[in-house]
Amino acid sequence: MAYIPFKKVLVLAPHTDDGELGCGGTIAKLIEQGSEVYYVAFSACEQSVLPQFPKDILITEVKAATKELGIKPENLTLLTYDVRTFNYHRQEILDDIIRLKRDIDPDLVFVPSPQDIHQDHATVSNEAIRAFKFTSILCYELPWNNFTFSTTCFFHLEERHVQTKVNALKQYQSQAHRPYANEEFLRSLARTRGVQINTRYAEVFEVVRLINN
Repeated sequence: MAYIPFKKVLVLAPHTDDGELGCGGTIAKLIEQGSEVYYVAFSACEQSVLPQFPKDILITEVKAATKELGIKPENLTLLTYDVRTFNYHRQEILDDIIRLKRDIDPDLVFVPSPQDIHQDHATVSNEAIRAFKFTSILCYELPWNNFTFSTTCFFHLEERHVQTKVNALKQYQSQAHRPYANEEFLRSLARTRGVQINTRYAEVFEVVRLINN
């Protein structure tokens, strides 16, 4: 039997697409290696959707994107917090995360960096660290929100993992106007991180806690 480094992995995305942007290639690689990956989005950002799209478009898009990554539909959870209000709902978010901990019991959790300047991202990160303090936690980078980021853990990626990430993010047509939502940026960042570890492609993470069983 092949060794599975992390049997159950939980990705916490404050908003739909954050998880794909921060660790989409790594998700694809972990699933390929046999990990069971769960994805939770706390908001579909209906208040921020451009007027030419249906308000619930991001729900449709995150379902398609996570399918591209290989995440099972039953492993996708969508919560309904309003964008940019998470700091007013810290206790409810913590309660949700504690329920996820109980129901899933992951051995690796991906979250944004606690230094992320978006208030929703910082809230999810801090509450997740509080809930999962006895679990391995890695923070994914979102460079446009990270004034500082400690590049302390790298996942080597192959071309197929990067392409899967690109394909997943192409599902977000409602977000295509954003400067980071394009293949050129995604590949250049993966290439930059790869150069740092003398390989072609990589994704990098900030280590909060890494537990070796």
